[in-house]
Amino acid sequence: MNYPYAGAAPLPGLIERIRRIVLSPRTEWTAIAAESTSVGQLYARYVMPMAGFAAAMCFIRMSVVGVDVPLGGTIRTPLASGIVASLVTFLLGLIGLFLVGLIINMLAPTYSGRRNERQALKTAAYALTPAWLGTALTFLPFGSVLQLLAGLYGIYVLHLGLPVTMRTPRDKAAGYTTTVVVCTVLVGILFAVAGSLLGAAAGS
Repeated sequence: MNYPYAGAAPLPGLIERIRRIVLSPRTEWTAIAAESTSVGQLYARYVMPMAGFAAAMCFIRMSVVGVDVPLGGTIRTPLASGIVASLVTFLLGLIGLFLVGLIINMLAPTYSGRRNERQALKTAAYALTPAWLGTALTFLPFGSVLQLLAGLYGIYVLHLGLPVTMRTPRDKAAGYTTTVVVCTVLVGILFAVAGSLLGAAAGS
């Protein structure tokens, strides 16, 4: 398979990439499309640290800070169960991201784009940045609302990226984005159920 952007630009550091994709996504997608990033590099230098961050936030929320329940006080998951749940979340997150990349690639011709497995996986990974960061917002007042806004911003980032990385016409980007988001939500629901079952089995 040909990768039209290969060999053009190095992959920046983690913090710098986060800053750029959050603050200036429109221009950053052009840089991302030009990078000859392998799947291994993408996972090792970006996906795994970000998924690990989200899993750590999940553990802190569940087992350290706890969840406030109306009329029930604060409920904390036992440390062992919290660690297992976080590990499951991390592993399923890695697999789920790969599946979303496959979905983006598979749908590209439907919206007059070009299939490119590497570009699709990069698109999935970097568009998830606001959602990954949003896991830390749950500790703030109105954290759930802030986390929702972070997820919505991630959808906007995806909308900006698809025409650049997958070469879909901009007038078809909205439909492409919507379909990817719906498929991602379905994958998320499936993995949430699987994670709950695995966590329950490991804790029994």
